[in-house]
Amino acid sequence: MIGIIDYGMGNLFSVSKAIERLNVPYFISEKAEELKKADGLILPGVGSFKDGMERLNATGLSAMIKEFTEMGKPFLGICLGMQLLFEGSKENGETIGLGLLKGYVEKFPGVTADGGRYKVPHMGWNQLEWEQSSSILQQVEEDYAYFVHSYYVDRIDKDALLAKCMYDVEVPAVVGSGNLFGMQFHPEKSSKLGMKLLRNFTELARERVTT
Repeated sequence: MIGIIDYGMGNLFSVSKAIERLNVPYFISEKAEELKKADGLILPGVGSFKDGMERLNATGLSAMIKEFTEMGKPFLGICLGMQLLFEGSKENGETIGLGLLKGYVEKFPGVTADGGRYKVPHMGWNQLEWEQSSSILQQVEEDYAYFVHSYYVDRIDKDALLAKCMYDVEVPAVVGSGNLFGMQFHPEKSSKLGMKLLRNFTELARERVTT
């Protein structure tokens, strides 16, 4: 059973519909005690880092997420949900993140090294480049994914970088460490690539239960 965390900032409809299309049982909840019982958890997210952390901290979900990942269960953060896994951000003021992965969330500068300008937010399709193999990337070919974001993760631990794309700067697109994963793009909106990645995640949760 996959749990989808409701903290008031996620696109719950599109994520839940994607899991539903995979014929995988799921539930949506804002209650820490219920979510801890899931075989795998998804943290979606749309909005600011500061607001996201305030809501996770106020509801006790921050502590639950840390406890859940320590149990070895698969966990996936999507878009803002991925960024919240890192150490912090300066979006709307300095904010401490969950600190489960090393890295800091920065805003796209919008200006190239030679003084040219590019659009922020990074919105649309961009090709992923694999950096290393991972269980979440099994039987997935490099392809295009759909991004919508103005901030990206910088100073990431290279051991946790699974896939990247380029948008003037190097953008960590898929990250992972052990049972913990993050995707900066929206897999639920990324056609066959995204659905395969979500399938791989749900399979990891299923395999943990059956082994």
